[in-house]
Amino acid sequence: MNQTTVIATRTYPEPKAILEVLHPITWFPPMWAFTCGVVSSGAPILEQWWLLIAGIILAGPLMCATSQVVNDWYDRDVDAINEPDRPIPSGRIPGRWGFYLSLIWTVVSLALAYVLGPWVFGLALIGMAIAWGYSAPPFRFKGNGWWGNLAAGISYEGLAWVTGAAVMIGGALPGWEILVLALLYSLGAHGIMTLNDFKAIEGDIEMGVRSLPVQLGVEKAAWWACVVMGLPQAVVVALLFAWDKPAHAIAVGVVLLIQVALMVRFLAKPVERAVWFSGLGVTVYVTGMMISAFAVRGLMTAAG
Repeated sequence: MNQTTVIATRTYPEPKAILEVLHPITWFPPMWAFTCGVVSSGAPILEQWWLLIAGIILAGPLMCATSQVVNDWYDRDVDAINEPDRPIPSGRIPGRWGFYLSLIWTVVSLALAYVLGPWVFGLALIGMAIAWGYSAPPFRFKGNGWWGNLAAGISYEGLAWVTGAAVMIGGALPGWEILVLALLYSLGAHGIMTLNDFKAIEGDIEMGVRSLPVQLGVEKAAWWACVVMGLPQAVVVALLFAWDKPAHAIAVGVVLLIQVALMVRFLAKPVERAVWFSGLGVTVYVTGMMISAFAVRGLMTAAG
């Protein structure tokens, strides 16, 4: 019996294929943002370690993984042409099991979020709506770089951050300082998502995907990505000074200056260096997130 026959007669998904379609490599950003939220909450962490573990599972292996399965399901026809070996078009996840897995992960995610508190559940509902709207018709935010990158930034950074804080304070709404930081880093993530679009410009043009490099051109999109990454962080620096956290403000400022130096090199050859800048620049970017989280933790602790 050859591989084609096996695929044709498969009834249930291949276990390895399920893990593959969940894309574990994508879980880090929301798990990191969630951890930033935990730190910024000011709540004791070691005394509530089970909440930390449950929240990280919610942010990565459940919520983020759901978005990945949904995306693969609704991209199955395109993947059948461009990447036929992926789990769904290859038949390793047969029939409508891609859709069923999306529903299962959605239900389990919302069930855990419900247990973690009302605000956590509400945020999870918003995040799940974005996850489905990003890939599924009629919205399919990913088809437009303005909306798709904003949706990804909000869900990967902002919602995960606020959820982390909410989990640690009993499921309540976090303080406004935390909400502001989460919003600013979400906006900055719009630029990060734009960097990812430089590696698929030709394919996006062919498939009618209106990414920012397609809409604005390479040079303008590159400048947009840099400005959108940098400006929110500059606002964070100003806020930290205003909140009497000068050491943290200076540290985030240094992080921003490092990114600016990387941006100068990226802007010289955006297409060739987008992946390079995404790897180095994003690492520095998320370092600033954690520094800011520790700064706000001091505020929350003092207020408490």
